[in-house]
Parts: sequence; structure tokens; C-alpha cells
Amino acid sequence: MGFPLELALRYMRSKKSGFVSVGTVFAIIGVALGVAALATVISVTGGFRAEFREKVLGVNAHVLVLKYSDFRDYREVMDKMRGIEGVKGVAPFVIDPMMVTHGGKTATGVLLKGVDPKLMPSVLDLPRHIVEGNLEGLRLPDAKPPERRRKSLLDELPDESLPPAGLPEKSPLLFDVARKASEVADAGPPDAAGASEEPPDAEGAAALPGDAPQGSVVPDGGYQSELPEDDVLPADVDPDPCASPEAVKKLPGIVVGKTLKDNLGLALGDCVQVTSPTIGFVYSKGSIRAPVAKQFRVIAVFDAGFDQYDSKLVYTDLFEAQAFGDAGDSVTGIEMTVKDIDNAKEITRIVESKLGDGVYHTMDWEELNHGLFTALRIQQILMSLVLALIIVVAAFTVIATLIMVVLDKKKEIAVLKAMGATNGALLRSFLYQGAIIGLVGTTVGLLLGILVCRGLLVYSFPLDPKVYFISKLPVQVKPMEFVMVGVFAVLVCLVATVWPARYAARLRPAEAFREQQ
Repeated sequence: MGFPLELALRYMRSKKSGFVSVGTVFAIIGVALGVAALATVISVTGGFRAEFREKVLGVNAHVLVLKYSDFRDYREVMDKMRGIEGVKGVAPFVIDPMMVTHGGKTATGVLLKGVDPKLMPSVLDLPRHIVEGNLEGLRLPDAKPPERRRKSLLDELPDESLPPAGLPEKSPLLFDVARKASEVADAGPPDAAGASEEPPDAEGAAALPGDAPQGSVVPDGGYQSELPEDDVLPADVDPDPCASPEAVKKLPGIVVGKTLKDNLGLALGDCVQVTSPTIGFVYSKGSIRAPVAKQFRVIAVFDAGFDQYDSKLVYTDLFEAQAFGDAGDSVTGIEMTVKDIDNAKEITRIVESKLGDGVYHTMDWEELNHGLFTALRIQQILMSLVLALIIVVAAFTVIATLIMVVLDKKKEIAVLKAMGATNGALLRSFLYQGAIIGLVGTTVGLLLGILVCRGLLVYSFPLDPKVYFISKLPVQVKPMEFVMVGVFAVLVCLVATVWPARYAARLRPAEAFREQQ
């Protein structure tokens, strides 16, 4: 043991008891508390970020490919995506906002996501989150893509209005106008009194069905009547698909979240109605579309641990979700999973270059949830900076402790310098004191932080899922983050030691003896 280290250990002891001095103990406690607080907060904020990422990726893929127009060529695009290195799974999906009704309860703003039962497990962790039931029956045996209901203008024209083979196909309306003009010319000009209109054929007017009513059809008492209080249609006019258990078993399957199940009072095998949010007839995308309502059978319940998904997301077969639209075999987009989630951005750029078309748009999981993860990152950084001030405050305790040692040991320092102790040896002696305080305090603080984090994991501190979206306080202990906190604390203690150490090293023996007189 060298002279500077031996001197440092001696100055850290108390004169009377021989143990560590009170000032040194308080300096170590201050550093330990600051390190424990910073390590715990970093673990908790990191746990929030990891928990949200796990929940988001549990029901979402890593990379999405969307299209600004109807996505009909999704099978060709999927074949291209499978050839990209690093892509693990590819699957199509359809997602639209719906209303879900069961009994007298209705949930609005629910996202209905249509997935391919065979391809979905390769891109989503949904099977792992199933807590009741299973995915069998999600697709009916005879299911197939729906027919396209929305057609172009030429598709809606009758066959007789199409132009003959000799005329260009691009001017059917001009041909129709010319044909109408020719019919008018052949009929000749009408006379002034409109005599060209012939009276209706008497025989044609009398050609009525044999059971047609004769005479007046006004009922006795006129047309006055009272409407029933309950407007209930007979079963043969408006059959209820959910009335018969046998009919319910033949319905397509649907997977609901745990919170939505509790809100609607659902159970496995129950019949639910999913309705598009369109009210009445609206003119949309060149066609008149009425609201669509379909019945489904609850086959499974999932618990993603994220209240936003458990209450606002349901899954069904891709073909059933397509039937709510009017574009036929078209999807919202394609979702992919990658082998390394950290390479999602790079694979997104590769996908964009491979498609090479402005009608496609790609997004990775972080861009899709940019606001959420940016807020979590900023929160972690700001809270870490604020709590790092505790270590800085502890460093001032170290400075105060060393200054008191220097002032108390001025005479001894003067004697040591008179006997030949160098400035460098005294400087190292006080630096050793700061380093020892920093190392001991950091070690104690890290151990305390690990115990606190472990206690939070064991106790599972509950949270309100409606506020925090998760049910318990997440904690993620990363060794590298603990090492960074420890290094930061030791460096702060060393920096705080520099000024008192330099003051002690520059102390002149004559001045020290003069002040003692």
C-alpha cells in the first residue's frame, strides 16, 4: 500500500473511534441514494418503453406496405417481399372502424382487422395472447373473396347502349345521343295539339291479372289507422341469425379483446353484430353504398395487456372483413415481420426501392407509433437528467467533507510537506478519498437500486390501465445502464475532489504553522 493511499484511509477515519468519520458516512449515503434513484428511474422508464413496444408489436407487424388506391395486386407484392433478405413473414390485412353490438350494449370506434388465418401467425403474436378459446373456425370452409360491387361507368350501362363494332368504344354516350335523335326524326313532327299521341290500346289496358281488385280499393273507414307501439317485424320478414344456436355455430368467427368482452358481457360462442359506421345511404367513391351489418360468433378472447387494444380491436377472417367494403378482393395493406427489429428501417428502405412506384407507401413500427415512443424517450431522458442532479448534490457533500478534512489537517499536512511529502503525493491522497467515497457510495447505490427494482417486479405495483394503458408498473433492468450510472457517479465524485485536493497540495508549511499560532 503506497503512502498516498495509506494517508487517504487514515484521514477518512474518525479521531476518537477509529472508524469512518461522520462526514465520510454522510457523503457515501448521499452518493448511494443518488445512484439508487437514478438507476431505478432509468429501469422503470426503460420498462415502460419495452412494455409498450412489446404490446404494440404483439398485435402489429414490424413493416407495413400501404397503397393510395385499391390494393388488388397484393399477392404479387407479397411475392416480391418474400424475396427480401431479413423478412420473416408476410401477410395481407384489412382494417376499418366498426360498431360491435351484443344484446343491448354497443361499442363504437372498434377496429375490425381482417387477417389470413394461415399467414397471420407468421407476422403477429396473436395466438400467444389468446386466453380463452382458440382460432379454429376463424375462416369458414367455403369462404372466398367477395365479389366487387363498385363498378365503372361502362360496367353500369345496359348492353343495348353500347356502341356497335364500327364505332369507337370510347364514345358510348355520343352513340346513345345519336340513336335517340334518329328515333325522333323517324317519328315525324307532332301537330300543334299533340294529336300524334295515340290513345292507349283498350285491349292492353284491360289486360289485368285475374285476381286484381275490382272497383274501389278504399277500405271501410278510410285510410285512418293506428301504428303499433313496438315496430317488430315478423321472423319470416326479418330473421334473426342469432336466435338459433345451430345458426350461430355456422357464423364466421371473431376474436375480441378481454376488455371489450367484459364491456359487452360476451362469452365464447355468443353472437355479435358488427356494423359499418355508415348511417343511411351515402355517395362514396363513385357509388351509393348502404351500411353493412354482419353477424359473427365469438371463438376466442385475447389479452394483449394494452387497454387500447383489448377494448378497441377485434380480429376476423380477411374475406369477411372485405365484404364490408365494395372493392372486392382488395386489402388495406401488407404487414411484415423482420428477423432483427432494429433493422426495420433499413428493410423499409429496401422495400421502397424494390417497389419503385409512387402509389405505395411503407412504414416501420416506430414510424407507425412515432408519437408514443418519442414521448417515452423524452420522458426517460428528462427524468434521468433531473435525478442525476441528486448525484451532483451528493458531490457537493464530498467537496464539503474534503474541505473540512483539509482545514482540520492543515498542521499535519504542513508537517508532511516539511518532511518531504510532494505535492503530487498529497494530491493523489485526496483524490483517493474522493474515489473511495464514490466507489463505495456507487456500489451501495447500485445494490440498493437492484433491490428496489426486484421488489417492484415481485410486488407488481398495480396501475390503472385506463390511464397508463398497462395494468402494472414495468421494470427492465439492463446491466449496461447500471454500469453507465456507476461510471457517471464515480466521475462526478472525482471531479468534486479536484479542488480540495489541489488546495491541500498547494498549502505552504509556513502559512499553515503561522495560522496555527
